[in-house]
Amino acid sequence: MTGRGIGLGKGMTTTLSALGAECVIASRKLEVLKKTAEEITAQAGNKVHAVQWDVRDPKSIEAAVDQLVEVAGLPDVVINNAAGNFISLSEKLSANAWRTITDILLNGTAFITLELGKRLILPEKGAAFLATTTIYAETGSGFVVPSAAAKSGVETLCTSLAAVWGRYGLWFNVIQPGPIRTKGAFSRLDPTGMFEKAMIGRIPVGGLGTPGEIANLAAYLCSDYACWVSGAIF
Repeated sequence: MTGRGIGLGKGMTTTLSALGAECVIASRKLEVLKKTAEEITAQAGNKVHAVQWDVRDPKSIEAAVDQLVEVAGLPDVVINNAAGNFISLSEKLSANAWRTITDILLNGTAFITLELGKRLILPEKGAAFLATTTIYAETGSGFVVPSAAAKSGVETLCTSLAAVWGRYGLWFNVIQPGPIRTKGAFSRLDPTGMFEKAMIGRIPVGGLGTPGEIANLAAYLCSDYACWVSGAIF
């Protein structure tokens, strides 16, 4: 599980751990990860490991995957959930701002997926890969253009690998969460609460989604119940 050990990533890890999985969470901020790992381990009763890496650095990923395999073995499930975003007028975007987001979202997902995929192909062990993107990866959106472009690339990466690596028992799916209230995302992207109010009025069920609801879908897509589901975007 990539990401900072909070929000959707924490929700998915908690659910998978409660279902019996031995989980590894990975990000740059090791102290945050360790705290989350200890909390989920105590709550669910299954060991959660914390591994440090920088998704923007292939060498960091390679070393961390070695550590991951040492503590937990080759994974049955890989969830790409690392996030990065900010609000900006497109005409004010700098090259560095663009790289900051695309390096995390697109390049990081590609580096992790390819590194683990190559290791899983050789023994033909089989595994489920899941990525979280966003609804505007498909529709496009102003003010978050680097994120929209990168997430769209993640979706194409997953559908492409589903086509070529399915023969090795690797399946790839994507979850496009709508507006899910998490502390990290909403503090950055909706500090006034205006977006949340507008979205609630547009959502037929009358409310935002929760990390737990996303986690339930993730648990299904990463289970044997979904082993014939690949290349899909939910």
